[in-house]
Amino acid sequence: MRVEIGGAAPGTADLAAAATSYGHFTAMQVRDGRVRGLGYHLDRLATSTREVFGSDLDTDLVRSYVRRLVAGQGALSVRVIIFSRSSPHDAAMKPEILVRTAPPSEHVAAPIRLRSVAYQRDLPHVKHLGGFGLTHHSRAAALAGYDDAVFLAGDGRISEATIWNVGFLRGETIVWPEAEVLPGITYLVLAEQLRAAGVPQETRPVYPAELPEFDAMFLTNSATIGRPVASVDGVPLRTSPVATKLLTAAYEAAPWDEI
Repeated sequence: MRVEIGGAAPGTADLAAAATSYGHFTAMQVRDGRVRGLGYHLDRLATSTREVFGSDLDTDLVRSYVRRLVAGQGALSVRVIIFSRSSPHDAAMKPEILVRTAPPSEHVAAPIRLRSVAYQRDLPHVKHLGGFGLTHHSRAAALAGYDDAVFLAGDGRISEATIWNVGFLRGETIVWPEAEVLPGITYLVLAEQLRAAGVPQETRPVYPAELPEFDAMFLTNSATIGRPVASVDGVPLRTSPVATKLLTAAYEAAPWDEI
């Protein structure tokens, strides 16, 4: 693991200051200095910085910090965190840029068993720090004999899973749940590539009772392209190799962007 704050190696005081739950981030899988969906990552960071801190972010500076830290490193997981040492009561909070590298994450193909829980993150459209709720519900699901949790909005519709976007296959159509969620970068890349390939997509409310009617339910995040869901609340669901093949082909068709 390597960490830099503002393009420099941090001291102990810097790391202590960065250990805050107020901020936001993006996570990416980098291969030989390239990443898929770079524009989406930078747009996310810039938009969230304006919302969380009320200021603009120099995305060219972000790229330069990431580029230097990943140079010659091959395959890596990279996280860019925007935080501030200022008091949250300050009208103007000066954001800082932390870049952290770690070993790469690999896709897990094994079907996953989920437990549904009524929960919604604060500012669900922001990938913010402070994941207590996500960890709590993931742990509670595991202690109850499941692999992880999937969230239900106030009216009972499916929204997202702890660290994933959720999607479904019905016939030849990919269905995305209509709800307040974090639009993951992999989801955005997939949606773009599916459109380019002429694959039908639909966004609508999806409720647990209709899950057995789908040909497949799947999860996506920066390390996972269409992980199949085997069951929700113990109810077995259909899985389809068609979904896996379709999503993998769409994602792999996305270009690699030089950081």
